[in-house]
Amino acid sequence: MKTFFAWRAMPISYGFVTAPIFDFNAHRSDIVDEVVGRVSMQTTNPLLALNEAAYFETRRLSQAGGAELGEWQKLASQLGRMVDAELRATLRTYAERYAWDIAGNFDRRVYAFASRAIVPLLGALLSPKHTLRHLRESLDLTALDGRILVQGPREHVRKLTEVGTVIYVPTHSSNVDSMSFGFALERAGLPPAVYGAGKNLFTNQVLSYFMHNLGAYRIDRRLRHALYKDVLKAYSSVLVERGYHSLFFPGGTRSRSGGVEAKVKLGLAGTGIEAFVRTTVRGRTQKVFFVPATINSLLTLEAETLITDFLQEEGKARFIIEDDESSRIGRVAAFLQKLLGLDGACIIRFSRPLDCFGNFVDDEGRSLDERGRFVDPTTYILGRGGEPALDPQRDAEYARELGEQIVHAYKRDTVVMATHVVAACAFSRLCQVAQETDLFALLRYRDDVAISRTELALDIESMLAKIESLEARGQIVMAPTLRGKRGADVLAAALRAFGGYHTQPMLTPRGSNLVVGDTRLLFYYQNRLTAHGLAFSPIASKASRHGLLRAPN
Repeated sequence: MKTFFAWRAMPISYGFVTAPIFDFNAHRSDIVDEVVGRVSMQTTNPLLALNEAAYFETRRLSQAGGAELGEWQKLASQLGRMVDAELRATLRTYAERYAWDIAGNFDRRVYAFASRAIVPLLGALLSPKHTLRHLRESLDLTALDGRILVQGPREHVRKLTEVGTVIYVPTHSSNVDSMSFGFALERAGLPPAVYGAGKNLFTNQVLSYFMHNLGAYRIDRRLRHALYKDVLKAYSSVLVERGYHSLFFPGGTRSRSGGVEAKVKLGLAGTGIEAFVRTTVRGRTQKVFFVPATINSLLTLEAETLITDFLQEEGKARFIIEDDESSRIGRVAAFLQKLLGLDGACIIRFSRPLDCFGNFVDDEGRSLDERGRFVDPTTYILGRGGEPALDPQRDAEYARELGEQIVHAYKRDTVVMATHVVAACAFSRLCQVAQETDLFALLRYRDDVAISRTELALDIESMLAKIESLEARGQIVMAPTLRGKRGADVLAAALRAFGGYHTQPMLTPRGSNLVVGDTRLLFYYQNRLTAHGLAFSPIASKASRHGLLRAPN
């Protein structure tokens, strides 16, 4: 306890210009009021909005029962008798309820504690030569360098945080991503960002405490009606307009397959474009920048659940997984303990920042076209009268084009790790030995295929050469731990990472061979390289339903 209070008593030194988030709580009521007012004003048909909400909520709650179900049933029965004023007052009531439920919080003291205690703890967990006995020493934040690796144009991003609002849009594969990315911002000397987190993640009291006090706002993905979505989008837009740096996962949900997102959903992130337009219309343009990033890990906490969900073709319909590894304390503890012995277990890489329309920007936030010439982004949003104007259809198209640029950045800045390389080579060997092209037939091979260590090491060296060639063309990034390494060394590093965490082994040593175990997980980890043609992937056609595979380039 003495140590805790000592941390609280220390002066807070953030290492960057104070960001609006540090005064968030003082403005939270104003933010909620603005959100509610905006939604109320923009809803042209309150009867339709409330009727849809009542329908979806009654259907959702029909099995659970309780007072909330009765409330919605009563509302549904009364809507037809309400006059316009009553409908608008009722809509405002529900909009306010949702806005307060969504609204986040930020506590400077909790941020100071997290910066000094939790970040060093993570550094200890990610360092192979750093145990918990050295935690006191790790409180010197410079000791984290080389353990939590942050790559990319950090100084460029920092300068942009001083001239506008930065929206981070990273890849997403695990429920620990938001925490990891928050640590990356701290390590890069960047101000913290607000971010949306599934309401189901707030059930863990410890995790909920930190998320609630470090800028996270709650997203209830069970609510599918337009009124809730409008409140959520308005909340996001108002935050960006007011200069709150934000974090969105444009993939929408964790990658079930293990691959890098090839498509993104910019529903919430698209509110950055809306914020830019709204502030320009008001005559005080708030510059908005998007920073793609990749979160690259040797291991994924929930890999087993995610790949099973993907293979069962439930990833499309089963949007929320509440029973995966991240909800089990024992599994999380085992995961962290495993990372204790891994070098460079997580690399977060920032990509080159973009404006709202997919143009690169310089340090001063000025937009550049493909030839490097300055371009005025306000010219993209002029209406028929030559004045800036909101145009949802036009801006949706801009969001789509921005999404394409983000996907390109993901591919360029994917960092290849030892586990990805070894899984791709081992899965390729499995295909050769089994002489199968059907994915699900391949996945049934367990403990039936032995791979020569020597041959696999040669495959790995060949793969590393391909990766080096792609990296030289700016199409991928090789992890520092792979540079200059022989195939046998990379294989040994991957086996150390794979061994001991997952419930079923992927590659089990047997003499001079490795016996293939859990083929699902091999498939999951190799999928990180499919976008680059370095691993097998489902054919993008009707044949993909049958699990047919395409050989890597």
